[in-house]
Amino acid sequence: MLSVSNLSVQFGKRILFDEVNTKFQTGNCYGIIGANGAGKSTFLKILSGKMEPTSGSVSIEPGKRMSVLEQNHNAYDENPVLETVVMGNKELFAIKKEIDALYADYSDENAERIGELQVAFEEMNGWNADSDAAALLSNLGISEDLHYSLMKDLDGKQKVRVLLAQALFGNPDVLIMDEPTNDLDFETIGWLENFLANYDNCVIVVSHDRHFLDAVCTHISDIDFGKINHYSGNYSFWYESSQLAAKQRAQQNKKAEDKKKELEEFIRRFSANVAKSKQATSRKKMIEKLNVDEIKPSSRRYPAIIFDRDREAGDQILNIEGLTKTDADGELLFSNVDVNLQKGDKVVIISKNSKAVTAFYQIITENEKADSGKYNWGVTTTQSYLPLDNSKYFQDGSLNLVDWLRQYAQTEEEREEVFLRGFLGKMIFSGEEALKKSNVLSGGEKVRCMLSRMMMKRANILLLDEPTNHLDLESIQALNNSLINFKGTLLFSTHDHEFAQTVANRVIELTPNGAIDRLGTFDEYLEDSRIKELKEKMYA
Repeated sequence: MLSVSNLSVQFGKRILFDEVNTKFQTGNCYGIIGANGAGKSTFLKILSGKMEPTSGSVSIEPGKRMSVLEQNHNAYDENPVLETVVMGNKELFAIKKEIDALYADYSDENAERIGELQVAFEEMNGWNADSDAAALLSNLGISEDLHYSLMKDLDGKQKVRVLLAQALFGNPDVLIMDEPTNDLDFETIGWLENFLANYDNCVIVVSHDRHFLDAVCTHISDIDFGKINHYSGNYSFWYESSQLAAKQRAQQNKKAEDKKKELEEFIRRFSANVAKSKQATSRKKMIEKLNVDEIKPSSRRYPAIIFDRDREAGDQILNIEGLTKTDADGELLFSNVDVNLQKGDKVVIISKNSKAVTAFYQIITENEKADSGKYNWGVTTTQSYLPLDNSKYFQDGSLNLVDWLRQYAQTEEEREEVFLRGFLGKMIFSGEEALKKSNVLSGGEKVRCMLSRMMMKRANILLLDEPTNHLDLESIQALNNSLINFKGTLLFSTHDHEFAQTVANRVIELTPNGAIDRLGTFDEYLEDSRIKELKEKMYA
């Protein structure tokens, strides 16, 4: 379907890809993974023709159509929404525009040309184009009253959904998407997962959403050492098998046949689990093709994220009564929120309005004032907070990372350079990287610094507002595992489904008419019919 031949990409002295040869086949969904800077987005740009490689070529099977999720959200500002979706099939749209132009200036001379175009248009199912586009938009949460609006009149999140509909429109033979779940809510992501899980053509996707990769991928395509290797299975299988292979590599004295039996047992167990899942029943592919010989250890480095506590909190954690907040524009974010936090709770905070969640954290950390209501932290609690916006912590760009982290040291030992360098090394700032200035850090590096700061504090209450933003998959996985093992109390918000499902034992949703509060897992919350009915009332 799509072939890559002798592909090399070099920027100055840095070689990103070196003589890559690979193929992407019809019926498969490939999840492209790799450490930050490995070249995931660059590779997608080359596949889609938006960027030329240093050498080599990309070829698509003749007669096949490729569609790419548009990253420029303002590219179609002067086009109506419905038309923007139909433009996803460039050939169909060009025929439609030519037919309209010929009819606008109709004459006997162009009647024959109109007839030819209409035949081609019908063969491409063009007469159903508008209704198909409208159905896609509705499924993605764009209401009918917006279908004929101009794109520039939509907000950013609505534009993302329209551009996603554009990419999906017309059943492309090859579908390329870079972070398609960004700015989508959980319900829309669920719809997209089901759509792609039943998609019969070729899908190539980059995503940091592990639940999404597990739901849709038949293969994981790992970018490592300038090469790309395909592995059958979804992300969880790749991660768990690579960890197992790394452990086995360290077991030098273990017999080869024992290692093989262990790997085969792992595949058998994993296959049985996947066969029971909703994803597998819709995906209908690939698990039977998992191969022992494919399993290899990964060269990935995972940060050592460990949250210890100086002391255990007592039974009184946090009590909130009647908390209400309106933003600067007069929009009611939430009202009459009552919460009694219990020791050991791990609560995912959600809302249809992300501003409500951030305002909630800002209030209970004394960074903002509520309109009304009150809250009280237990006297034995200590809080550590990861805000959505961490820019104020990096205003002094002259500090290197050792000196930056030293500001948050609790003891004399922790202020020593040897200790700080060792700590930063565990967070993947090794060697000279520990002396980088804080004003040149990437978004992911800043979050790793903030997590280091939180670990130094050793609080018994953690508050994290979208902690997975900017992190690579390795850091997300490490943080996820750390929070599962954390013995204290946790409040967090996230758009990462896997994160919410594996960490939370309680869900609190902030609405303009109070809070919805349910014990249990995140999936149980989403599937609870009583919660769905209650949400309709609370957001009305």
